[in-house]
Formats: sequence, structure tokens, C-alpha cells
Amino acid sequence: MEYELVFPMHGPSWLGAVLFLGVQLRALWPVAAMEVHTSKEVNAVNGTNLRLKCTFSSSSPISQHLSVTWNFQPEDLSSHELVLYYLQEPYNLPAGRFKERVTWDGNIERNDVSIMIWNLQPTDNGTFTCQVKNPPDATGVIGEVRLRVVQKVHFSEIHFLAVAIVSACVLMIIVVTVVIICRHHQKKAQEKRIEVTGTELKEKESLKVGEEKEDSPVED
Repeated sequence: MEYELVFPMHGPSWLGAVLFLGVQLRALWPVAAMEVHTSKEVNAVNGTNLRLKCTFSSSSPISQHLSVTWNFQPEDLSSHELVLYYLQEPYNLPAGRFKERVTWDGNIERNDVSIMIWNLQPTDNGTFTCQVKNPPDATGVIGEVRLRVVQKVHFSEIHFLAVAIVSACVLMIIVVTVVIICRHHQKKAQEKRIEVTGTELKEKESLKVGEEKEDSPVED
């Protein structure tokens, strides 16, 4: 008696499933191919300038259709605001809180899509997002940077702090100098007392010897 092996999937169906799976994996590959790197959190002083760094890596060669989108969301979690858009060249905003305060500071050839923010304000507190698309790597992780703007330190506070530090250093130097001088004088005084004591002992011994000679009987 002969037996035949029966497969649950015929040749054409099995080949079609493999091809379909390959197409699906290829379609999903660009999603994971684009990577965007940013700092997670940045602190800056009010009134200063800040460079928000953003770099990317793509499995595809850089194309002329590469685009960069910088957005901003305030701390109150209101709607996102466009900060800067790049497509072959940067496009600045004609209006908004970042008008004339944001400039392109990246280099596409070096995978750098950073921007510069000038004259930081307390209203700039929030989250900046950096999205890069390089077809066919059209989607991927969006980089986020949380910015915290701190109040500017006044000159009077800096001056007071500097004076306090300098005064403490000068006082310490004076104390150390006084201690060294006092120890030096104590050492000199101690040496002088030892010297005087030695001289007195010698004089007393000389007098004692003289007295003994005078008291001794004179031989005929």
C-alpha cells in the first residue's frame, strides 16, 4: 500500500504567501530606517541664544525631496506652532512668536538639521519637535526637545557673589599669614629663651667654680 503526503498549502499558494510577506516587510522597512536624535531636555538663560541640535540617520541616500519640520508646543499643551520648514532651503515664518528669532543652522550633507533660537523668552518654555522625511524614508521617530528658560541673573547679584568670594579668599589669606607670623615669633621667642637660659647656666657655673676656688685652702 502506498501513501501520498498531502501538504495543507499547494505550491502556488505557498509562493504567493511568501511574496506577499516579502512585500509587506519591504513596505515596513522604511518606517524603522529613519532615526532622529535630539537632546531630551535643555536649560537656557533668558535673553541668550540657543542652538537646538537635531541629527538624523537614513538608510536611503539623501534626496532633493528631503524635508525638515520644526514644531513647538507650549507648556500649556495648546496647539502646535510651526517654527521652521526646510525643503531644499529653509523657510522662516512670516509671523508668530518665533518671527525673526529662528534661523537655520544645519548641514544636510552632515545629517544635521539644527536651528538657532535668538533672544530666548520665558514664553519659549515648552517642547520642540524635529521631524525629518527622506523619501522613501518618509516616516519614523520624531525627535523631541524640552526647553526650560530660566530667569537672567542680574549684574548686582553677580557682583555681590564675586565680592563675597574675593572677600572670603582675602580673609583666609590674612588668617593664614597671621598664624604663620605668630608661630614664627613664638619659635624665635622660644629659641631666645633657651639661649638666655643656657647663658645664665654658664654664668652660674662660672661663679660657682670661682667661689669654690676662693674657698679652697691655699697651700704653703
